[in-house]
Amino acid sequence: MSLSFNPQDLPVIGVDDHLPSVARDKLLPPALRQRFIAPPRWTPENSTEPRFIERAPTRASVLVAIVDRDEPTVLLTQRTDHLNDHPGQIAFPGGRAEPYDADETATALREAQEEIGLQTSHLDVLGAMPLYTTGTGFVVTPVVALVRPGFQTMADPFEVAEVFEVPLAFLMNPAHHRRHVVEFGGVRREFLSMPWQGIDGQGHPRRYFVWGATAAMLRNLYRFLSA
Repeated sequence: MSLSFNPQDLPVIGVDDHLPSVARDKLLPPALRQRFIAPPRWTPENSTEPRFIERAPTRASVLVAIVDRDEPTVLLTQRTDHLNDHPGQIAFPGGRAEPYDADETATALREAQEEIGLQTSHLDVLGAMPLYTTGTGFVVTPVVALVRPGFQTMADPFEVAEVFEVPLAFLMNPAHHRRHVVEFGGVRREFLSMPWQGIDGQGHPRRYFVWGATAAMLRNLYRFLSA
C-alpha cells in the first residue's frame, strides 16, 4: 500500500535518549540464547497499528536475523517500489503464511530463503517475539535467529532492492529511537524511526530510514533484551 505522505519529511516530536541502551554483553550470542531460554517478565510496547485498510487479517512471519559478528548486526532489506504492500520500505525478510507451512517459524525461514537466499543451514532459531499487527492487516510473528558467518545472500529482484546490515547495538540504543506523528485516513498515528547512516552495495554513503512496523518490532526487541 502506497502512503500519501513521506515519513522522512515528518518532524521529530521526541527522542528517547533518556532510556538506557542494552549493554553490549547482552547482545552477544550466549546472552541472546539465554534470554530466549529463560525470558524475563516483560510487556511489549507495540502490538497493533491503526488500520489503514479493511481486509481480513493475514498471518505472516518475519525473520529477525542477528548476524554473529564481532559486533552483531541485524539483516534488513529494502523492498522494491512496485510491491502492493509496504513498497520501498525497510523490512525484515518475511511474508504471509502459506497453508503448507508447518508453523510461524517455517514461514519465516521459507520467506527468508525465497527473498534473500538465506539458507537454514546458517541459522540458529532462538524463538519468537509477540505478535504485531500492521495497519495493512498483517498479523506478524517475528522469529529471532542467529546467523553464522559465511552465509551468502541472493536477493529476489522482484521483491528486494537491497540487503544490508545494521549494528544491533545501534538499534538497541533508544538515543536513536525518534518519535513522529501523522494523521492518515482520519486517524492519528504515532510511529518510531531509527535512521542509520550506512554504506550501500556500491560503497556509497546512504541513509537507511528504518521506521513503522520494522522499527516497532525492533523496539519490542529492545524492551525484551533490557527487561
